[in-house]
This record gives sequence, structure tokens and C-alpha cells, in this order.
Amino acid sequence: MGASRVKTIAIVVLLLINIFFGTVILIDKADDSYGERQAIEHACAVMRSGGISIEPDAVITNNTIRRMRATRVDESEARIAQAVLGQTVMTDLGVIYRYENEQRGTAEFYSAGDFEIRFNEGVIPNENGTLRTVQEFLRDMGLETASQTVSISQEREIVTVVEAYKGASIFNCTIEFMFVEGYLQTIIGRYVTGVEPVEDSAKMMQAGTALLGFLAWVRNGNAVCTQIDKVEAGYQHRILGSFGEDVIVPAWLITTDTVRYIIDDGTGEIWTAS
Repeated sequence: MGASRVKTIAIVVLLLINIFFGTVILIDKADDSYGERQAIEHACAVMRSGGISIEPDAVITNNTIRRMRATRVDESEARIAQAVLGQTVMTDLGVIYRYENEQRGTAEFYSAGDFEIRFNEGVIPNENGTLRTVQEFLRDMGLETASQTVSISQEREIVTVVEAYKGASIFNCTIEFMFVEGYLQTIIGRYVTGVEPVEDSAKMMQAGTALLGFLAWVRNGNAVCTQIDKVEAGYQHRILGSFGEDVIVPAWLITTDTVRYIIDDGTGEIWTAS
């Protein structure tokens, strides 16, 4: 047998081995997905028997979510300030950094990710429509968001957006854009920067487990709930201290017909979402 033929056979064998292992991996993933879907359907059936209406299609999972570390990044704050205010002068106030432009306004950033931007009166007219104005600012600020809601009163219009990391919502990191009499007045909220994985972080609990934990919590008299409209996997920002080193941890957002609840995936703690 010639050397070239031996080489060809070896290449074919390697390709077949790669195809075999690739198929095994795909089958394992399919089995995991099928098992999770079965668990969700079972949990939904148990919840319906317990008096809470929910459909399996209302449950949105995300197997890529892991515990992440979040560190304050001064450069990100400076970029945001300059994106909305233009050239600024920065003042270090300890845990607070203030950026100021005399013509446009001021921006203050805090160590835990909270920030507040106040524009001078009449600087930012709402000429292109509220939602379009907000989207333009988010793009210029370089912030990823997952959803938005709008509330309108007689003189004020507020758009609230939820921050996201790689497509997954960070449920308690929201930003409010407030318009007063046709002008953008403030941008206030919380965002996280410097996100990186935590080594050996565990996978999220299955959605079915989270649902059954919520059912037990309701049955213990902690809340009144008869219908769940949506269950979403995402993150919860958790503040560890006052030095800008925090985490975003896996969490579940349960939206009922009246109230939204957040379940900490690691501790099982449940509280009302703002």
C-alpha cells in the first residue's frame, strides 16, 4: 500500500471520528434540551394544579448564563459622559466622579454603577420622537439593553430601559430617560462594566426547579398569584462592597398578571422587582 493511500485512509478515519463525536455531542445537547422541556411542562402542570395558570411556552431559558464579575471602569464612565455632554471637565469626589459641561449639563457616576446625568434646560429638544431619541443616546453611550417601557403623564414622558449582557437582561439595572415639556431633562439609572466570567461558576438551576420554588413561596403566603405571563432567565446585579467590585448572578424574572418577581438562582431568594 502506497504512502499516499495510507495518508488518505488516515484522513478519512479522522474525519469519521470527528463526525462521530460531533454527533454524540449534538445528541447529548438534544437530550438535555428535551429533558429540560419535559421538566418545564411537568412544573407548569403542578403549578396549574396549585391554582397558578402558566403555559410552558411562557418560559424562556438561556444555558449560557453564568456568574460574572463586574468591576468599575473609569474609561467607560468618561466615554458615556462625553457621548451625551461633549467635552467635559472631570472632578474626583472620592467614590463619585463628576463630569461637567457648562453649556450642556453634568454627569455623576458612583462606585456601585449608579449614575445621574442632568441636562441644562432646553438643551436636548425631543425633535425626532421619544423612542428614537432614546435609541440614539443608547447607541452613542455604547449601552446594550434588552427591553423598554414608556410611561406618560401630563407634562412628563419617561422611557425605562433594562440593561443586558450578551442578550440576557440584568433585571435590576435600569435606566430612565425623563422628558419634560418636550426636552430631555435627565438620564438616571444603573449599569455594570468590566464584566468577566467567574471561574468554575455553576450552571443555572432548571427552570422547572425555579417554578416549583416560586409555587412553594406563594403557598407559604408570601404573595397572591393566579397567573404567570412570562418566565425569563437573566442576571441580577449584586453589590458586594463600596469599591466597585460587584457580581452579576443568574436569576429568573417571573412576570405575573399584576407583579414581577426576581428569583436569585443561587440562593432561591425571591423579592418584588421594581
